[in-house]
Amino acid sequence: MVKKSNLRKGRNKAFMIDIDGVICEHIENEFPGKMKDAKEIPGAKEWINSKYSNGDYICLFTARLEKHRKITETWLKEHGFRYHEIIFGKPRGLEYHYIDDRHVQATTFKGRFGPMVKKTHGIEVFEE
Repeated sequence: MVKKSNLRKGRNKAFMIDIDGVICEHIENEFPGKMKDAKEIPGAKEWINSKYSNGDYICLFTARLEKHRKITETWLKEHGFRYHEIIFGKPRGLEYHYIDDRHVQATTFKGRFGPMVKKTHGIEVFEE
């Protein structure tokens, strides 16, 4: 976990980034032998590493299981991805709702990395 003192107010963000389908081709947990040869998504490493170098916190949040940790960490190291933490065991195949007392932004990955732009869309909130 990153210490609060390591985050510069107003500059740093914490990015929760999925692995399969976002930084590499999607590999199902049922086929762990394919994980070591997964192909990178173009631009993923450059985008993630630039955020890391900018002082942002990179947490990889994956549906891969804890038993896939070694093969996953080895692949990430061999491919040069920089990150702070990996959380395994994300629920599979669901629509995600993240609830927090802090401001939350969500970005749906559409297959290509590039600049992040602000767009206004409807959101669900708790009724007052």
